[in-house]
Amino acid sequence: MKVEKLVEIIGSDFYTGVPDSQLKALCNYLMARYGIDPKHHIIAANEGNCTALAAGYHLATGKVPVVYMQNSGEGNIINPVASLLNDKVYAIPVVFIVGWRGEPGVHDEPQHIYQGEVTVKLLEDMGVAAFVIGKDTTDEALAAKMEEFRAILAAGKDVAFVIRKGALTDAPSVTYRNENQMVREEIIRHIVQASGEDPIVSTTGKASRELFETRVANGQSHKYDFLTVGSMGHSSSIALGVALQKPEQRIWCVDGDGAVLMHMGAMAVVGANHPKNLIHVVINNGAHETVGGMPTVAEHIDLVSIARACGYPYAVCVHDFESLDRELAAARDRGMLSMIEVKCSIGAREDLGRPTTTALENKQNFMNYLASL
Repeated sequence: MKVEKLVEIIGSDFYTGVPDSQLKALCNYLMARYGIDPKHHIIAANEGNCTALAAGYHLATGKVPVVYMQNSGEGNIINPVASLLNDKVYAIPVVFIVGWRGEPGVHDEPQHIYQGEVTVKLLEDMGVAAFVIGKDTTDEALAAKMEEFRAILAAGKDVAFVIRKGALTDAPSVTYRNENQMVREEIIRHIVQASGEDPIVSTTGKASRELFETRVANGQSHKYDFLTVGSMGHSSSIALGVALQKPEQRIWCVDGDGAVLMHMGAMAVVGANHPKNLIHVVINNGAHETVGGMPTVAEHIDLVSIARACGYPYAVCVHDFESLDRELAAARDRGMLSMIEVKCSIGAREDLGRPTTTALENKQNFMNYLASL
């Protein structure tokens, strides 16, 4: 199905969401048509944030908004859907567009398997009527279903289109870039060099894949690293949990700007506990690169000042490898909670692999290593 036809049939003029690779055609279409435009298109921090934004749009206009997201974000919308949108509360109609990662029978990464199994059921359990769009879905079938959905929306209820892999086509070509010079995989190599045998907790997406491949290239064990698969935005909390229980051991967290934004309250909890043994490295390319490169708002905010306001006693931003190496070494020896923001380019090599160990193997190896410290 052509993505333009999907947008035409739905008929909304306001979209907000968190980008997803399964919805790249839609994301590129929205970026090509609107860019980031407060009247028509906003990329939000997390899926609950999107849902609340959509509610505000409806309250102000009386019209029906669209929220797009990967199915992993369903957990983030449960509260606002159940306690804000629901027809027993404020009866706010929203159209959800959900990328179906981990669809049963379709090979995917481990973090998507269970989420894929319960994707449609979760929507139905929340009272959200769902329709699955696949490669064979016709324009006529979608138009007929949308007509049914309009009656549901008019009653103050919510609906969802669940998008199978490859279902949306004919996306415009959009190039995402910034002016930063450092490449993320090389940044991770420098972090690995500085951290030695210290444990690292890395965020979901390409950063963890690049960390895994860096260990392979160095001939090192993977026992030093906990690769956070799924759970976007939670790696710093995982690292905090480890650091508080291992106060004599330095712990590193390799994070991303999209992940930091998704659950920024985690920084306040880290700062309030101020573990002296935690080093928080935020690699900021201002993009949701793992799912296609669509922008985050991180290019326009001051993460260093935010970290300091949250209670981090030391926070700094670096733009080159000389400064990065100096700050990594200083953080290693400082004995104080530190945050290093690293400005990064957008892009990764085409042949970037995926971890060859299972998630359970990763967990057990990491736990065994922590127990030996």
